Amino acid sequence: MRTLVTGGAGFVPSHLCERLIAEGHEVVALDNFVTGDERNLRELRREPRFTFIEADVTKALPVTGRFDRVYHMASPASPIDYVELPFETLFAGSDATRLGLERAHQDGARFFLASTSEVYGDPAVHPQVESYWGNVNPIGPRSVYDEAKRYAEALTMAFHRYKKVPTRIVRIFNTYGPRMRVNDGRVIPAFCSQALRGEPLTVFGDGSQTRSFCYVSDLVDGLFRLMESELAEPCNIGNPTERSMLELADYINRFTNNPAGVVHKPLPQDDPTRRRPDISRARAVLGWEPQVSFEDGLRRTVDYFAEVMRERGELA
Repeated sequence: MRTLVTGGAGFVPSHLCERLIAEGHEVVALDNFVTGDERNLRELRREPRFTFIEADVTKALPVTGRFDRVYHMASPASPIDYVELPFETLFAGSDATRLGLERAHQDGARFFLASTSEVYGDPAVHPQVESYWGNVNPIGPRSVYDEAKRYAEALTMAFHRYKKVPTRIVRIFNTYGPRMRVNDGRVIPAFCSQALRGEPLTVFGDGSQTRSFCYVSDLVDGLFRLMESELAEPCNIGNPTERSMLELADYINRFTNNPAGVVHKPLPQDDPTRRRPDISRARAVLGWEPQVSFEDGLRRTVDYFAEVMRERGELA
């Protein structure tokens, strides 16, 4: 198959491109490096069936030829991005989604939307099941991401219902692994980089808020299975093992032998208090569930951050 991937230089999309190459696809990836990284393409550029084009997918998809699959993965996805890149985030969910859907419609391709657990907001239902409509502040600082993805889901379903485009929607929960940005702003990169520097880990609030962390290779397996399934409704992909931020900080400090402990700061506005996916649909329809243990995944992630930080001269 010939497959288009937007945001291909990003953390998750670059791993997805490698999976697609391994599955025999010809892959064309687009990215404008707003949050993507050239480093993530190092291995991919050696592949003869991989093509990269630098482009802003909110304005155009400058590609020729017909595609069988369109994965729309492009979007800033970190809380620090929402503050620094509000319009880029909104347009990735709106304009870029429309352009991807129009291209899929034109080519007779299957379209895949990378949505997010953020559509559930600060959830009043726990764990979060796909039928839950969410508890989102539409004008808060996180809304540029939350509402962009909610709009993208609505647009995707409109193309599915009224233009008969075969579409798939994944709601991605917290994911970690190599190729995350060291200064990403999300908790795993923040904790790991602070621990490697021997600094106290920054815990917001009292640390009782929870997240569920899925290793990137498990996530990508779920994305691929979903695209090749017949499931048009949204599907949660994430690890259902829930951890508090204080538990996570303690685990990472012990894992990296960091004696510096933690420091507490005020909880950001609209930060979800609990986050855990109900993956019953993924288990039943896709036959999917996570395989990589947190310890194994964290070891690979810490090793990656240490390598990047040494290259930057941040570690001896």
